[in-house]
Amino acid sequence: MWGRNVYDSISKFLQFQLTVNVVAVVVAFTGACITQDSPLKAVQMLWVNLIMDTFASLALATEPPSESLLLRKPYGRNKPLISRTMLRNILGHAAYQLVIIFTLLFVAFQRDQRPQDPRREERL
Repeated sequence: MWGRNVYDSISKFLQFQLTVNVVAVVVAFTGACITQDSPLKAVQMLWVNLIMDTFASLALATEPPSESLLLRKPYGRNKPLISRTMLRNILGHAAYQLVIIFTLLFVAFQRDQRPQDPRREERL
């Protein structure tokens, strides 16, 4: 029972971490190519990784095993750790997060590119 619970926890942790890392790398690379400045600096990416690792490991390590784990068949030795379903979930969640992040990033980028109203600058 514990072995299956550990395997499930590792799978969930990998799925979460790969999703976060795929999004961070794509945002940093694409943002740097388009805006000529990376939206995520190296230190910011390290902090995101540290916080995501900590919370994900705490959440998944404290999940108690259930009796229903014994009802399913064990995984084979040659079964890949990242299944097709997991890969599809990783790419789907990453695409969703990228749409949201790029929308926010490029709306803010275009706001910075617009000419400012000189009357507004006088008031500040």
